[in-house]
Amino acid sequence: MIDHKTVVSNRKAFYEYHILEKYEAGMELLGSEVKSLREGNANLKQAYVLIRKGQAWATGIHIKPYSHTGFEGHEAVRNRKLLLNAKEIQKIKAKLEQKGLTAIPLRIYFNKKGWAKLEIALAKGKKTYDKRNTIKERDIKRESQREMSNRSK
Repeated sequence: MIDHKTVVSNRKAFYEYHILEKYEAGMELLGSEVKSLREGNANLKQAYVLIRKGQAWATGIHIKPYSHTGFEGHEAVRNRKLLLNAKEIQKIKAKLEQKGLTAIPLRIYFNKKGWAKLEIALAKGKKTYDKRNTIKERDIKRESQREMSNRSK
């Protein structure tokens, strides 16, 4: 059993992209950001990952200011450094240089030790017909589940 407390997930990413590889990265956060994450105040909709000067950065993650902070809180949207091994960063950078691949955050969670982690994925954008197929498969799966539950009653 995985003992993770998911704070926020980017559910739209699975609709918009084909997920190829996943990585777990730590984040450099301020104290008020961690407290705000524990309250569940984050959004990954506009977020993506960049590799600059041999370092990985998460851009566009919105972490709402902590409710009990005074006037000196943190910026809601800022670049946050990701903590990855140098080999992982080089591997991601090589993959990002391929045409059509991007790195996106999938979810923020707390691991067993209480550290905030960001799950990032290398992904390829879906075409419109792929998105339609995803919707069709989801509807078929939902219908089959409904039929199975009706038969068991």
